Amino acid sequence: MPAPKNTVRRSLLAASAALVSAALTAPAAVAAPSPTTSPSAAPPAKMSTIGGARLGQPGTQVNLATGVPVLPKGISARSWIVADAESGEVLAAHNAHWRLAPASTLKMLFADTLLPKWPKTEKHKVVPSDLAGIGSGSSMVGIKEDETYTVHDLWLGVFLRSGNDAVHVLSAMNGGVENTVREMNEHAEELQALDTHAVSPDGYDAEGQVSSAYDLTLIARSGMQKKDFREYASTVRAKFPGETKKSKKGKKVRETFEIQNTNRLLTGDTDVPVYQGIAGVKNGNTTNAGATFTGVAERDGKVLLVTVMNPEKNESNEVYKETAKLFDWGFKAAGKVEPVGELVPPKGAAQAGGQAGAGASAGEAGGSSQGAAGGGAKPVASAPFQGGSSGIGVALAITGGVLALLAAGAFLVNRRWPLPDLVRRRSRP
Repeated sequence: MPAPKNTVRRSLLAASAALVSAALTAPAAVAAPSPTTSPSAAPPAKMSTIGGARLGQPGTQVNLATGVPVLPKGISARSWIVADAESGEVLAAHNAHWRLAPASTLKMLFADTLLPKWPKTEKHKVVPSDLAGIGSGSSMVGIKEDETYTVHDLWLGVFLRSGNDAVHVLSAMNGGVENTVREMNEHAEELQALDTHAVSPDGYDAEGQVSSAYDLTLIARSGMQKKDFREYASTVRAKFPGETKKSKKGKKVRETFEIQNTNRLLTGDTDVPVYQGIAGVKNGNTTNAGATFTGVAERDGKVLLVTVMNPEKNESNEVYKETAKLFDWGFKAAGKVEPVGELVPPKGAAQAGGQAGAGASAGEAGGSSQGAAGGGAKPVASAPFQGGSSGIGVALAITGGVLALLAAGAFLVNRRWPLPDLVRRRSRP
């Protein structure tokens, strides 16, 4: 007979608190082993135990019991995780701490690190050096030299088109690629994403660049605390500035063109429907990493995070299909399955003793009160969910109320990190 849920949860929290304490004081060699991008046929026998001992074990970790749905069949990803975005409970995982190449999901760390740096209205004229060093075959949004863009434009390019050109321009504004990568690694350490080592700011394949399903979920959870991050991640399509040209009358004209989010669970595709309740976050795909994806979705007031890394099935949009299956399982299992671990708080929050606080999100760039939907962007999410709360689609955006602040260490004692209220559902264009 299983132990009462409250007792198990208290035990888990006590154990996780000890793990957090150990992680904060453990030698770097133990907490963050040397990165490697050499893929192996099997995960390491020993992996990080941050978040719980079971998360460091190879293979699938789940507490199946009476009333808990079985895990979906056909999940071929080398690593995946299903977690409650608010409580931080890990409902199930598979090789959660396996250090693999992250591809463009690493842009979540880039954004979470740099979004607070500038107001979205700030302008920047692109010079040739801004676009130097972009990897061959990179995804691009279409930034042109000698053209001026707002920070808002550049972030749309990062989130929607996964534009490495936009990443490099923002990195140049931040003192260069080397400085940006250093700050990203510092931020990853603060988040306790110790499986992560950034080498490039855009996720382009690089020797020694790794992350894990656990870390990408931690990073996404941190990002979703920021208003601008939530709104950019949920934007389906937007207008992007084109090249300045002369009209027939000799006047300089700069037209715009439409860009669409590359997250197929948000936009849909021929073989992948829009996922009901999806609200972001980021996808990636490179030769070394394969396909990677972290998503967040809401259903009946429950918000889940799912990360899937490198499905072995070589089928179109497989990473999204497997993510959708894991979301479906997670929403059915939530409240029934005992967690196998937890998403740990950032170091600063843990050291602050878990004091609760309230205020504006710690990543609203420049303190802007305008949502990322401005300038022609349309932050929307999914199609209707039958049996959901109401309407069509959900994008996680600030509507006031109590927020859990990273900067103030506002991480509740019971590890609950409530996301801001969900906006009212809106029609998808």
